[in-house]
Amino acid sequence: MPKYIRLVLPIGVLLLLFCALGCKSIKQESSSFSPIKSMTADVRFLASDLLEGREVGTRGEQLAAEYIATRFEGIGIPPVSASYFQDFSVQKKSNPHADAPAEDDPVIQGKNVVAFLDRGKENTLVLGAHYDHLGYGPEGSLYSGPPAIHNGADDNASGVALLLAFAEGLKDLSGNYNYMFIAFSGEEKGLWGSNFFAKNPMINLNNVNAMLNFDMVGRLNPSKQLAVYGTGTSPSWKTLLSTHNTFQLSIKEEASGVGPSDHTSFYLQDLPVLQFFTGQHEDYHRPTDDFDKINFDGMHTLYQYVMSIMIDMADDPKLTFTKTVDSSNDTPDFKVTLGVIPDYLFNGKGMRIDGVREGKTASTAGIEDGDIVVQMDDLEIIDMMSYMKALGAFEKGQTIDVKVNREGNIITKTVTFQ
Repeated sequence: MPKYIRLVLPIGVLLLLFCALGCKSIKQESSSFSPIKSMTADVRFLASDLLEGREVGTRGEQLAAEYIATRFEGIGIPPVSASYFQDFSVQKKSNPHADAPAEDDPVIQGKNVVAFLDRGKENTLVLGAHYDHLGYGPEGSLYSGPPAIHNGADDNASGVALLLAFAEGLKDLSGNYNYMFIAFSGEEKGLWGSNFFAKNPMINLNNVNAMLNFDMVGRLNPSKQLAVYGTGTSPSWKTLLSTHNTFQLSIKEEASGVGPSDHTSFYLQDLPVLQFFTGQHEDYHRPTDDFDKINFDGMHTLYQYVMSIMIDMADDPKLTFTKTVDSSNDTPDFKVTLGVIPDYLFNGKGMRIDGVREGKTASTAGIEDGDIVVQMDDLEIIDMMSYMKALGAFEKGQTIDVKVNREGNIITKTVTFQ
């Protein structure tokens, strides 16, 4: 990874770059605000070759972060403190058998971009979308050709564009909430940015009402199929979703608060969450996920739909949180799963557990949040990769011993894979 260099680009420089891609102005006054024009311009810039795929730790990611901060500033949403940026770093182990990274192991630096509309209210609604993508590949790419820029127009320039449109739309909305807007980085590597924010929040999470996440929202199909995850994390969600569906959306609801995107980091902090997703497609994680394939009319429909939900919520009391039973597996490639959420930021020896799914294998065996899996049967677990390989060695119904490091003590738990 390139060494991290903080880019501080003047607003005028970003404006010139932006205009070169076909947009008249970064700042839009509310009287002339057009969600479609705004989202079109934002996706066009964020999914341009100039940003080289926005991989965390690269110049393209830093340029994207500066652009998003400039957009927040132009809209009139200030940062939490002196800066829009929340920096984080992840050190990768060169030696997978080491207990911890070596001093000279590479450090990947990333940054979340955070804007806060603080109205002095007790509760805050958080809206989020990740802005990083895969760079040139090949890590995470489904493309088998030579290195190529993965522009990630749908994944997830679309979500960031929708986030910025909501910032514009909500800035003059009255009601009982403050609004925090977060563009996360490092999502493609394993929810790095949202995991870091949830564990190092810039506001009191006890005052967060809910978190709405937007990931791949640019491909609404002619049947208007929309997936919404996290509907079981509050008893209020189903009514809100159905009441405001005046757009003939065909909504597939998933109750679980756990999934492969940034809402998971907030659900694990016992917060109601929703994630909006317009579906998988053949360009996913390939260089062909480009600007010209985005359905901006569909994005506008989603903007209107979610905005109507947030307007309804604006005068409501704080939502009630409910835990959900997750129906997904650690990975679809294995016959078995422990039923846990890995801590993707953990750099020590073993696989640290960030969450245990209720009713699944680990929960039944008494394995807890914070436990570090160090051995499964006779297989040593030294990192995430060895954990995933170990899962492939077991069958449903098989009973094995799992050793976990719990606060420095090695404890053996007997598990039976479901």
